Amino acid sequence: MRDTARTAFIAALVIGSVIVGALALWKLKLVISLLFLAVIIAAAMRPSVEALARRRIPRGVGVLLHYAVLAGAIALLLWFVVPTARDQLSAAVPTSSAELKTATHNSTGIKHDVLVAVQKRINRLPSAGKIVHPAVQIGVRAFEVLIAIFFVFASAAYWIFERDRAVTLVTSVLPRPRRKVVRDTWDLIDAKLGAYVRGQGLLVTLVATVLSLAFWLIGLPFWLLVGVFAGLVELIPVVGPLAAGGVAVAVGLTHSLGLGVAAGVVVLTVRLLEDYIVIPRVLGEAVGLSPLLVLISVSATAILFGGFAVLLAIPLAAVVATLVNVIVLNKDPAAEEVPTVLFAAKDVEG
Repeated sequence: MRDTARTAFIAALVIGSVIVGALALWKLKLVISLLFLAVIIAAAMRPSVEALARRRIPRGVGVLLHYAVLAGAIALLLWFVVPTARDQLSAAVPTSSAELKTATHNSTGIKHDVLVAVQKRINRLPSAGKIVHPAVQIGVRAFEVLIAIFFVFASAAYWIFERDRAVTLVTSVLPRPRRKVVRDTWDLIDAKLGAYVRGQGLLVTLVATVLSLAFWLIGLPFWLLVGVFAGLVELIPVVGPLAAGGVAVAVGLTHSLGLGVAAGVVVLTVRLLEDYIVIPRVLGEAVGLSPLLVLISVSATAILFGGFAVLLAIPLAAVVATLVNVIVLNKDPAAEEVPTVLFAAKDVEG
């Protein structure tokens, strides 16, 4: 009886600990998601940081150079996009109640419906006193977003320095025959995540540039805004391209049926070229996931963790798939092909 009671107590303690740990992780899901995002960013930067280190440039300086280039690219994008977008908006959207009423009077079809809806929204705007409290909430949320961004990039920088130590610590507690497999698996996951992020960055830039030029050629209103939007939503699997096509067609329909159809044809053409030419050459088998697995992972991640985590769906699925290949299917991670996006295999392996 004493042994049975002891066994039952130990089993209950273990089960309770697992449940408490799972609940704690669930409560910390946002922090875990941000840390995972930091690991992905670090994986994307690590090959170039290591390449700079081999040229006697300290890793800290290399990380700062990456962040400076990223900040410069964002500033350049804003410098180019914001004035043009402002001009497009001021030329196409009424800026006063009188102009709005005149434009509503002179418009027909879908454009008329849109302007009527805008006018109704303006008439329903709350007074200044009622806006103060929501504005404070928006300010607090913006501050939280800034803190989260700082946390992600700081964690990514620290992970570049501490990654090898973490791998060594983990492998040191494992049996010697398994240490190489764990290290090779870790390196393979790191290479896949880095290749995916670099490939997505190239796709965003390429799609935004090509679609903006195409929309400008066909005379689509807000061609730059719609093109940049289409490029950015490439980061959202499955749903992003559909949203880009819907927005482009809707904007075109406010002008004419023919322009809406032309915008849809442009988006479809670019998407087909992307699927059959660009993605195989840029991303290749970076994550090694079928379209069905991508759809399932995106849906499950959105349901479990919310909209923000959709950005992490494919990297998370790539990690799980790699672990299944190694643990369940007994594949040798060292024999797997290392994805090469922007960097040769020797640079990715570090």
